[in-house]
Amino acid sequence: MAATRSPEEIRRSIEANRADLGLAVERLRAEVAETTDWRKQLNRHRREALIAAGAVGFVLGGGIAALGSILTGRDED
Repeated sequence: MAATRSPEEIRRSIEANRADLGLAVERLRAEVAETTDWRKQLNRHRREALIAAGAVGFVLGGGIAALGSILTGRDED
């Protein structure tokens, strides 16, 4: 047997759901803003970022040196 609700009960339920949805959207918006704040993320992971930058620089520097030796025909034995 289906429970019947009055129109006023349905309206109150819809308004409560609407309010809950509004709060959830605001929380989600705040979380997205924090997660996508690259400056905050960089400050939070400064050590890891410096290590990664050093590794990338080392690889690129070696790659450029190797490419230069290939292009100039020098063989580093």
